[in-house]
Amino acid sequence: MRSSRLLFPLLVVVSAAAFAGCAGAAPATTPAASPTPSVTPTPTPIDPVAAWVDERMSGLTTQEKAAALLMLHAPGTDPAPSRALLDAGASGVILMGDNIAGDAPALAALTAALVADPELPPLIGVDQEGGEVSRLDWDSAASAATLRDAPPDATREAFAARAASVAAGGANVNFGVIADVTADPGSFIFGRVLGTDPAGAAERVGAAVAGERGTAASTLKHFPGHGAAPGDSHTSIPTAPSSLAEWRGGPALPFTAGIDAGAELVMTGHLAYPAVDAAPASLSPEWHRILRDELGFEGVVVTDDMLMLQHNGLAEYADPGENAVRAVAAGADLLLYVLPADPSEFGISIDGLVASLTTAVDAGRISEERLDDAVRHVLTLRRSLA
Repeated sequence: MRSSRLLFPLLVVVSAAAFAGCAGAAPATTPAASPTPSVTPTPTPIDPVAAWVDERMSGLTTQEKAAALLMLHAPGTDPAPSRALLDAGASGVILMGDNIAGDAPALAALTAALVADPELPPLIGVDQEGGEVSRLDWDSAASAATLRDAPPDATREAFAARAASVAAGGANVNFGVIADVTADPGSFIFGRVLGTDPAGAAERVGAAVAGERGTAASTLKHFPGHGAAPGDSHTSIPTAPSSLAEWRGGPALPFTAGIDAGAELVMTGHLAYPAVDAAPASLSPEWHRILRDELGFEGVVVTDDMLMLQHNGLAEYADPGENAVRAVAAGADLLLYVLPADPSEFGISIDGLVASLTTAVDAGRISEERLDDAVRHVLTLRRSLA
């Protein structure tokens, strides 16, 4: 009995081993490999301005988008007419001499009355170049006539002070940086240029933008460059004889410098380089392509005063609605109009401009994508200034 009790556990062990052998030998045990640590992907940063703009745009009609491409002028020191333009959907107003009476606090009171939505302030622009083109009496900073013969740092200091003068009056956009270049004293733009050669102008244009940075949005004008195109675009379509290669090696340099310095706007001129496009740059798809693709500009493209096209007396530019459509289709984001007290004098109304643009969208002359791109540029700038 005693031996049987000793054998039973042994039989159980042997039987278990035999059973396991029938199922196949157990694999040799190896140390488990350490798991590869998981890498959490870095989330793509969300641009709060872009997200806000996308949300805002999602609720806009085509008509509201079209109105958002307008920046207009209403004469007088009463803010009501300018406010009415903004209430009708325009994105901004330009202040001219007839809007400015008194000192900076007086203008600040007018501009404060124009802000209905602090989250999306209107663009309030002014031509404050200093010197020949000056709207603000309290700006005593040096002008181009002095700055082009001084070191670039002097331009940066002058435009820092100039931007402060603009902001003191409640404006947030300065149409004040001349990127044109000419050495011709007979040119109508000569007294306003920051340099008489492309390299010198480029240094000072970049410095001017750096000076204004963070105080007022800078505008480079008049793309692609008035200096090479004899004549005054207020009454004609000046024509430059330059080739594209010549432009790249000369007039392009100040614009490139200003864009690299962070200019928020570029103003297209009503002037032509036939070797590039027979149309004036403000209506030229090719010049807009060059500005975006070659110079890398990502901000707001604003036209020079659109009424100037009508003032030249050419039948091709007699229809303000058609001019607006051509400009936006070409790549303009913001259409500028220095209107008189009665805009109908030139066949213009906000409703009429909006109707022309929306009809063009419906007809496919302006794509939905082009319209949205323009509105996005404008609203992004407005939101950034909030």
